[in-house]
Amino acid sequence: MKQEHQGAKGLVGPSTPVLRTIGRGFAMGSADIIPGVSGGTMALILGIYERLLGAVRSFDRDWLSDLLRGRFGAALARNDLGFLIPLGLGIFVALMFFTRVVPLPTLIETQPELVYGLFFGLIAASVVVLLRETSALGLRQAAWVLLGAVVGFTVVNLVPVATPNALWFIFLCGFVAISAMLLPGISGSFILLILGKYAYIIDALGRFDLPVIVVFIAGMACGLLAFSRVVTWLLARFHEATMLTIIGVLMGSLWVIWPFQERRYATVRGEDKLVGVDPVWPAAFDGTVAGAFGLMLAGMVIVLVLHRLGSRS
Repeated sequence: MKQEHQGAKGLVGPSTPVLRTIGRGFAMGSADIIPGVSGGTMALILGIYERLLGAVRSFDRDWLSDLLRGRFGAALARNDLGFLIPLGLGIFVALMFFTRVVPLPTLIETQPELVYGLFFGLIAASVVVLLRETSALGLRQAAWVLLGAVVGFTVVNLVPVATPNALWFIFLCGFVAISAMLLPGISGSFILLILGKYAYIIDALGRFDLPVIVVFIAGMACGLLAFSRVVTWLLARFHEATMLTIIGVLMGSLWVIWPFQERRYATVRGEDKLVGVDPVWPAAFDGTVAGAFGLMLAGMVIVLVLHRLGSRS
């Protein structure tokens, strides 16, 4: 895999315009809002996945030691802030834009075929690109892909449950959701949906409910620091197996992102909860179906263009 890393010359290297990094953050934030689509997937598509892990991992014990001793310059020098700050800004702008200006959760309910059509194209093309960059696919490599596909399929078919609104549980949701967001193919938003907190968190963001937002962000920060180390360790020691498993997870997640679904609901405490989906082929070809396939094709083209630009760089 050709991934960008700290100090590398690439699409988001030190010489790259800040606006481009903000744009990538915006793409990640947009993906994080949609259940079934992972911000980690977008980072992988955009070629910044391993650099993102390295940048997050730089907030370690040595960084904290420098900070506590007042060596602020040394602490900041450890961090890839030229990358993290604009990326974080882009993610924040996307979250605000798609919760307060264009309510993406509402669009998912009213136009799910179009929204999921675009992201299906993005992820399907990413799987193809990633597989082409792997070594020869033998039985051992295929086994890792199959394992990842089983994990991805299992996660996206878990049944949402009713859970408390206590702040300790909001912290736990943030911890688990951000860990899922870091792993391409497993959506943090879908994890929140399973935990029964997707609408609650999106509503809190829209209302600027500070207690909920602060606790949720604290959980995300802890999960980010912990899980980034786990994934970095796996990539350092078992790079091929880890990447092949991630590709499999992406393939397994396509089940729930296919734009044409029969969705099954159950009433939990007076509210309808999504409990399962079954991909179907559209019964008739109308404007919505044409739009979904058109956006699916557009998503594939976007990934191929980005990959080509990254290869040239």
